[in-house]
Amino acid sequence: MARFTDRSIIVTGAGSGIGRAAALLFASEGGRVVAADLTEGAEQTAAAIVAAGGIAHAIRMDAGVEDDVVRAVDLACDRFGGLDVMFANAGISGGMANIFDTDVALITDVLRVNLIGPFLAIKHAAPRIAARAARTGGGAIVLTASVAGIRSGAGSPAYSASKAGVMNLAAVAAQQLAGSNVRVNAICPGLTETGMTKPTFDYARDAGKTDRIGRLNPLRRGAQPGELAKVALFLASDDASYINGQAIAVDGGLSSSHPVTRQDYGKTAV
Repeated sequence: MARFTDRSIIVTGAGSGIGRAAALLFASEGGRVVAADLTEGAEQTAAAIVAAGGIAHAIRMDAGVEDDVVRAVDLACDRFGGLDVMFANAGISGGMANIFDTDVALITDVLRVNLIGPFLAIKHAAPRIAARAARTGGGAIVLTASVAGIRSGAGSPAYSASKAGVMNLAAVAAQQLAGSNVRVNAICPGLTETGMTKPTFDYARDAGKTDRIGRLNPLRRGAQPGELAKVALFLASDDASYINGQAIAVDGGLSSSHPVTRQDYGKTAV
């Protein structure tokens, strides 16, 4: 059975990667989707859903701007009569600079999108989801964190700090929404082929080194967006009705040990 029949869903970062894969899957299971993105990918994703017989509306938005988040929530409620699911997925990488080469402007922007964005999603979506959950029995918020937020070695300082914040935000929000029938969880992707990581995957293919992608995890490969999207859909669905306040690693087993190349202070990693 379709798990999201007639449910109203917002997906941020829906223009590509995990967000697009999730938006398409939500729609394929009966969901009515607001595809939100900063780029024209929002319209492309919505068009793909409609072409497949689904229901979707696109909106251009910056996930770290409060007025934009309010507009997206209002659109879902106006078009679909309320809101059942928020997948706060939008994020930026912030590059790979170390702490000493990271300026304040960069880390501020990464935190604005990657951490303040999910905070705003919860702040404005949760009351609408709770209002609907009183009638439907429950709703869900899913945040995209990262294995970089679990411990060091999987991302830059700015990115890692932002994703650690997302993991904690999911736990805090779940507690503060007690009694609302709104669950909040996070997924923690490992290396996944998205627009953010495209240069890494392209370089490996061009250099004939695809066997090195994801070599540090036990599955010895990177993930495809659909593999992450399926976990996000599970957490948003009634199948996960007793999972709340959790951060689920979807990383091929990488975070079971997090092996890394260490970098000494003042030296370049080899």
